Amino acid sequence: MKTAPNGTRFVTLANGYHLWTQTRGTGTIQLMTLHGGPGGTNEVFENFAERLAPYQVQVTRYDQLGSWYSDQPDWTDPAVRAQFLNIPYYVDEVEAVRQQLGLDHFFLLGQSWGGVLAIEYALKYGEHLQGLILSSMIDNLAEYIENINAIRERMFTPAQVAYMKDIEAAHRFAEPKYQALVAVLGEQYLHHAADPQPRHLIATMATPVYNYFQGDNEFVMVGALKDWDRRKDLGRIKTPTYLTFGGHETMPLQAARRMAQTLPAATLHVTPNAGHGQMLDNPVDYFQHLGEWLTAHRK
Repeated sequence: MKTAPNGTRFVTLANGYHLWTQTRGTGTIQLMTLHGGPGGTNEVFENFAERLAPYQVQVTRYDQLGSWYSDQPDWTDPAVRAQFLNIPYYVDEVEAVRQQLGLDHFFLLGQSWGGVLAIEYALKYGEHLQGLILSSMIDNLAEYIENINAIRERMFTPAQVAYMKDIEAAHRFAEPKYQALVAVLGEQYLHHAADPQPRHLIATMATPVYNYFQGDNEFVMVGALKDWDRRKDLGRIKTPTYLTFGGHETMPLQAARRMAQTLPAATLHVTPNAGHGQMLDNPVDYFQHLGEWLTAHRK
């Protein structure tokens, strides 16, 4: 089994762009993490090496192209958008990082959007995987869109929902009242814990990447990702797979249960008292069950 050297380094891709990477921890279990967003950062994985140290896990994390710590292409250039803003590019980027760091027969964890990439990577490059972890990500976007809008119908009054839809139709997303309502979703379902979540003094989201793939926010899924659907292909993933979801999150748990039945070698865990950011909301439960699964599937 090949391992990555510990430390922080930039890897240079064949296209000339540079990606920030960091590997920490020791052990025979090699774990690479893929952050969410799209356009988020690796920072949700900052403490994974410490939390998983009892299970002898070495953790590699990196920022995808366009994200805060890695190179920022000129997204105003149509040619650049066409070349890089697509799922096949980001999947091949994962493989390029793997090769640059010398990993093989490793575990791959995708959080949210990172789970899309992890599924696609398993379908294309599965021979390099020892195990797959899908953290708060299902196998299609249609069920997610339906679920998150059902959450909105339950959370808000009919008048508030009508107001939000009017704002969205008019593309007036910056209105303070609208932003306040969207923030309620984040407080309840994206992060369900009462403890403060990590904060920056400036915005670090790669908004052009998010807008292209997702849309304007979680409710307005009009981006390129909206038609993504791998339900018919899930059975092709033979790699042992760990599905972990928050008990109070944006992804539909009924879809997670279906996936557990469809995947040939799947384990499903629901993290209690946790939203979409399970590892922040209930880290004790999240890391214990993840660590135990990784240990059980070590070769």
